[in-house]
Amino acid sequence: MSKILIVDDNQQIRKMLRRHLKKPGYEISEAENGKIALVEIEKAIPDLILLDVMMPEMDGFEVCKRLQQDAATKDVPVIFLTARIETDDVIAGLELGAVDYVNKPFNNKELITRINTHLELKAAKDLILLQKEELKQANAAKDKFFSIISHDLGNLFNTLIGFSSLLVTQNKQLSALQKEDSIQRLLRVSQKGYSLLRNLLEWSRSQTGTIASKPATLNLKEIAAENIELLSSNAKAKSIKLFSSVSDTNTVFADKNMLDTVIRNLLSNAIKFTSANGQVEIASKEKDSEINILISDTGVGIKPEDIDKLFRIDVSHTTIGTGEEKGTGLGLILCKDFVEKNGGTLWVESEIGKGSRFCIRLPSREKK
Repeated sequence: MSKILIVDDNQQIRKMLRRHLKKPGYEISEAENGKIALVEIEKAIPDLILLDVMMPEMDGFEVCKRLQQDAATKDVPVIFLTARIETDDVIAGLELGAVDYVNKPFNNKELITRINTHLELKAAKDLILLQKEELKQANAAKDKFFSIISHDLGNLFNTLIGFSSLLVTQNKQLSALQKEDSIQRLLRVSQKGYSLLRNLLEWSRSQTGTIASKPATLNLKEIAAENIELLSSNAKAKSIKLFSSVSDTNTVFADKNMLDTVIRNLLSNAIKFTSANGQVEIASKEKDSEINILISDTGVGIKPEDIDKLFRIDVSHTTIGTGEEKGTGLGLILCKDFVEKNGGTLWVESEIGKGSRFCIRLPSREKK
């Protein structure tokens, strides 16, 4: 329902306007002079203002001028109500920002037609501004996204080329231990590159709408076990205890590929930010028709001011792991996206120096 403010010092005119405008279904408020009108507008900005020109204390021209000076009200359409039809007055009002003039006495049909026209124009303008802002934010996110990807892919290839060149040009001078170290580094960088590429492709597909969630009832313990096996070598390299305490009977209703991606990324992150001889656990708590999947670590923790940055593509936030591992932060953004596509929520609880716990809430079974 559109909100219309009537500003006129003549009570009979306000009463007549309210009576005629009540029928189309507008929400009507009144002010008997310009000063009161500004107070009412500050309380609640209307969608359109019917503003008398000639009023004591503050005339309609001054009210319109003040509205134009305020960013919050400058786009509210103002239709002047006046018995003055001199061309100079009309021009003065339009130059101050009014969108139209209606002469007293009114033709009711004409007035309502003009009101409807300007409300529709305002709605269209508001929609364009909203779409413009959404496009601006989308472009900013896209620019940040490609900046992250180009930076990390560049670093990956520089490392791959560097160690490959070392093995080729100085192969005879390197000891067996040095060769083994270089080969291990090449392997780790290649694995990281593959993980980055996989996340990139999955995130891109989700944004373009070419990937859809196909949920099914899954055994959560099996999902956890598969991902623990996949990442066991990462944990072993840092002497981290990686284990599951998920119950045999716990189920989750989600797309398997998306859930695998989420759990893989969260477990990988937990290992990354946990020091040697620490532990990473995946657990679960089922209640009613929902299940909480909890991935906890004894790692470095996250600063409170950084938690909100973790899931935003428009903010560059990365942290070096305890084994000097680097990342893009893309994995967590992908996790949030995939969890939400499956009707769930993702959040994090953390304490510096004691560790973090990433929590996923999803349906435990299909709703009937």
